[in-house]
Amino acid sequence: MKHEIKYLDGHVVEVEADTFIKAVEAHKANLIGANLFRSDLSRSDLSRANLARANLSRADLAVAALSRATLAMANLAEATLAMANLAGADLTDADLAGADLYDANLAGACLRGANLIGANLSMANLTGAYLARAYLARANLFRSDLSEATLAMANLYDATLSRANLAGADLTGVNLFGADLTDANMTGANMTDANLAGVNLTWANTTGAVGLKPQK
Repeated sequence: MKHEIKYLDGHVVEVEADTFIKAVEAHKANLIGANLFRSDLSRSDLSRANLARANLSRADLAVAALSRATLAMANLAEATLAMANLAGADLTDADLAGADLYDANLAGACLRGANLIGANLSMANLTGAYLARAYLARANLFRSDLSEATLAMANLYDATLSRANLAGADLTGVNLFGADLTDANMTGANMTDANLAGVNLTWANTTGAVGLKPQK
């Protein structure tokens, strides 16, 4: 049985189903616009792969190696990326709506303008990640590590950030309307011009936070 890898320019690469992952790994230098919808790429090595504008919606990328991969404008809606390594990856303007990123490593990744609405980022490592203007409404960031991350102008409407680590994070102008920050670590975070209407800050540590008065 053959499995097709389709590209935006119309050409098709046919590979045997039992060697599909190896074939994708072999082509990883240029997978721009590839159609990998619902593909099983779990545990594959796609580090430094160029997957810009690729269709990876509903794909299984659990425990995959995607460090320093280019995924700008890729479609990863409802994809499984649990425990995947995306350290330093470029996810600019990527669609990750409803994606499962449980315990994923996104340290230093660029997610500027990315759509993460309803995504599961619980336990994820987002230290130093760049999430300016990202859409994180209703996202689950329970116990995620966002220390030193940049979330300026991001939309975190109704997001779950309980027990999250936001130490030193840039939350300038962020929309946190209705977000749950119970027991979150916000020491030294920059909250200037943030929308905090309806936010739950019970037991949150706001020591040294800028633009936010400590809760009494």
